[in-house]
Amino acid sequence: MSLSLHHASVSSYEVTLRAFLAILDKAVAHAAEKKFDPAVYLTMRLRPDMIPFARQVLIFCDNAKNASARLAGAQAPVFEDVAASIDDLKVRIQKTLDYIKTLDRHAIDGAATKEIVFPVAQNKMKMHGANYLVHYALPNYYFHLTTAYDILRYGGVEIGKRDFLGAVPGIGPA
Repeated sequence: MSLSLHHASVSSYEVTLRAFLAILDKAVAHAAEKKFDPAVYLTMRLRPDMIPFARQVLIFCDNAKNASARLAGAQAPVFEDVAASIDDLKVRIQKTLDYIKTLDRHAIDGAATKEIVFPVAQNKMKMHGANYLVHYALPNYYFHLTTAYDILRYGGVEIGKRDFLGAVPGIGPA
């Protein structure tokens, strides 16, 4: 079986986005246990010059949504950047999940050699679909996802690799 672009993108996004929903539940539980408002997490950052937690979540959601749409040849919806609470972030993740499930699997799989045009700052860049996914879209997604995870871990939330990986499809005892 060959690895399809859909499997490498949408299927991977679905697993990790669902895993992050569970991580957010653990963050809320941690805040309740330690008796502080979970909104504290929203503005946390690892270093003063890095973007805060809430923005990291919005960005990884946009990366999943926009990359999937570009590969499918679709126009991604624009979601309002609402991040005043952990619940707002959970809504954003769920909206992202709901949207990427609507995309045409065959269109995504057929995008390997299709030219993908995407914005980078004030410029437009282009790459073939397979290169775009493997060398640009996925690394950017995982950068922000991992940074958001790291901020919560730094904030004391008891999460580990199994939480980050989520429900890995096809894994079982040998």
